[in-house]
Amino acid sequence: MHDDSEPLTSQELAGIDPTGGLDDLLIFGNPATRRRFLKQVAGTSAAISLGPSLMGFGSAEAAENAADTAVTPAKVTLKINGKEHALEIDPRTTLLDALREHLQLTGSKKGCDHGQCGACTVLMNGRRINSCLSLAIVHEGDEITTIEGLANGDQLHPVQAAFLEHDGFQCGYCTPGQICSAVACIAEGHAKSDAEIREWMSGNLCRCGAYPNIVAAVKEAGTKS
Repeated sequence: MHDDSEPLTSQELAGIDPTGGLDDLLIFGNPATRRRFLKQVAGTSAAISLGPSLMGFGSAEAAENAADTAVTPAKVTLKINGKEHALEIDPRTTLLDALREHLQLTGSKKGCDHGQCGACTVLMNGRRINSCLSLAIVHEGDEITTIEGLANGDQLHPVQAAFLEHDGFQCGYCTPGQICSAVACIAEGHAKSDAEIREWMSGNLCRCGAYPNIVAAVKEAGTKS
């Protein structure tokens, strides 16, 4: 093997052992490649260690610039479950975060936060929407109904009662979104068959796999609506 302190010969660069035969290539090729790889790793580790210290010189200026560009809070009045709520929020706040963080209506769940799982489904003027994808400030004047607003006092909504009767949930995390979506699905007239229910409820995912029970619950609630 070659001494790292000496320059590489043309034979070593070609991966040939000067004493005869091929050098042990291992997983990094010839010795030059291995030494280059180790040096790069060492350099990268040093950069990672020194990076925060070096970047610290400009952190104060960056903080000042961030303060200068702070977002001005927006005032909005949301009508949730029949009650009006005056809020002062960051205009980038989603409806889901406004419900959970500002109004403590935590029934609507944050699942994927990308509008793919349906756990955050609420009703907007009777229409189901993914609240994680909708800004709160655009809903001033709209009628928003969450899972907390479906029951009439102690009397459950027919869909809620059907979910209990058919055991349409396991962990329950997706259930608020499933129920809100089911209410709209029935109102839209898309609960006439198992296949139709599955199609029109496909935006609501259940990681526990309680789909047969959910379909049965929606179908029964649909016959009573």
